[in-house]
Amino acid sequence: MTNEGVGRGGDGRVLYGCMGLGGSWDPGPYGSGDIDAAEAAVAAALDSGITVFDHADIYRHGKSEAVFGEVLARTPGLRERITIQTKCGIRLGDEDRPGMYDLRGETVTRRVEESLTRLRTDVIDVLLLHRPDPLADVDSLASALTSLHRQGLVRRFGVSNMGAAQIAHLQARLDQPLVANQLEMSLHSRDWVEAGVLLNTPASGANGFPFGTLEHCRDHGIRLQAWGALAQGRFTGRQQTPAERATAELLAGLARRKETTPETVLLWWLMRHPSRIAPVIGTARPDRIRACRDAAVREPDLTHEEWYELWVTARGVPLP
Repeated sequence: MTNEGVGRGGDGRVLYGCMGLGGSWDPGPYGSGDIDAAEAAVAAALDSGITVFDHADIYRHGKSEAVFGEVLARTPGLRERITIQTKCGIRLGDEDRPGMYDLRGETVTRRVEESLTRLRTDVIDVLLLHRPDPLADVDSLASALTSLHRQGLVRRFGVSNMGAAQIAHLQARLDQPLVANQLEMSLHSRDWVEAGVLLNTPASGANGFPFGTLEHCRDHGIRLQAWGALAQGRFTGRQQTPAERATAELLAGLARRKETTPETVLLWWLMRHPSRIAPVIGTARPDRIRACRDAAVREPDLTHEEWYELWVTARGVPLP
């Protein structure tokens, strides 16, 4: 493959999250309409300058990967233009077992093979470990990842929902550098940014974000990816609280002045942070995907003061 995103570990400015593709959240089959909808979403992402596509083996019980594979089969040459990232490590519950995390080496290997089949590709560009497994034997896990890399089945590795200590614990056993850490980060989910300013305040006890993770990732070249980046529409369509309504008005005004969309300004707020955060947009609506285009092709256009105004307005209370 020749797409330069692979060489950077799938380091796109904005990623398209494919969780919304594939129809219903059940093991039932997908239909031709689901493939058409996936094709339209992929086309909108490509039109918007987005070439990194984020998956997970559990999304829609595997159907998100499967319909994406169908789109690849319909579109000769598409695979060479894009970077495919997927995740494993979560097992959905059923009548025989509870939902759980599973990073046993043999399980990871099997799940990667199944993802390759569904995606109709011979290599995954970036594999993320979806969530930490408290029972994981990290040496066995690292051995499995090394084997997947040597076989040419996975090019790069990363993690998701992990803190600095967990990342360092795994990295110490891997020859390949971990290139990404995907976390929930948005103007609504702000623990990641507030952890650094709430120290020595009464509010610090309620902040569960692992302090030092942003700094660790930045120091070690690990790209932060923000899932939930559009905050589920809280500031761009379904405001429920006074703070959300005030933030939506502020976003709309900034968007008008900067000749872009509120969605773009919302993503710029993440991207303006010096940790080089790459938002993952998860909407399946082509119009909303295209509303994020400027975030994918323009540098974040927010001043220091504008960034803080958005933060404080979304908080609903002044900074400590």
